[in-house]
Amino acid sequence: MFKTNYSENRPPCELMPIKFCSVSFNKYGNCLIDKVSLTIESKGITILLGPNGAGKSILMRLMHGLELPSSGEVLFRGKNSNEAIRRKQAMVFQNAVLLRRTVIENLSFVANLLKDRKIRKLKELLEEVGLSEKQHLKARQLSGGEKQRLSLARALVLQPELLLLDEPTASLDPYSVQMIESLLIKLRKQNTKIIFITHDLNQALRLAEDIIFIHKGKLEAFQPVRAFFENPESKFAEAFIQGKLIF
Repeated sequence: MFKTNYSENRPPCELMPIKFCSVSFNKYGNCLIDKVSLTIESKGITILLGPNGAGKSILMRLMHGLELPSSGEVLFRGKNSNEAIRRKQAMVFQNAVLLRRTVIENLSFVANLLKDRKIRKLKELLEEVGLSEKQHLKARQLSGGEKQRLSLARALVLQPELLLLDEPTASLDPYSVQMIESLLIKLRKQNTKIIFITHDLNQALRLAEDIIFIHKGKLEAFQPVRAFFENPESKFAEAFIQGKLIF
């Protein structure tokens, strides 16, 4: 299934360290992110965990420049986010956002915006996500899992150094979950940094190198995956792992 060698199309990139410098984000008078400071320097997959409403999606939107901090800075290789930096990133949302076009046209639209850059071969991308036989269908005709796989393929047209995923496998069928996870493992081996939001602790154990845990907008733990599950730094993280309600 996964035949395309991603690294053949792009040389291994320098790791893009991400630094949050006392970042806060307020909206409608509510503090949604509260003085978060951390530096993500690891390769592979970093997973964001926390209960509903903890601020995971906001933290990811701040990474991608979709939201701006109310105070503090988000830095990439020591620089504030700008258009050049954002062009090295791609984000996939929990609910697939697709164009009202065919499957292949959803990819070619992005490719046409990148005429000055090398791009993935679109049909190979569709084969990797199991959609090559549906390339001429309208995107709206796809199942939920297929739409999410198309969203991921479209993100990979960009050949991102940093791939941000906001619960991309939530409520998907097992086949789509397995296919997406297999592709992420392949990308991890080929120097793409991945940051992934999930509520599935087993998925976190399967995929993560390290875990960021936030609660009520505060950073409660940032640990290698085994250390997080065996000796979490936070009582809230420990309760979350045990399946308890946390307040």
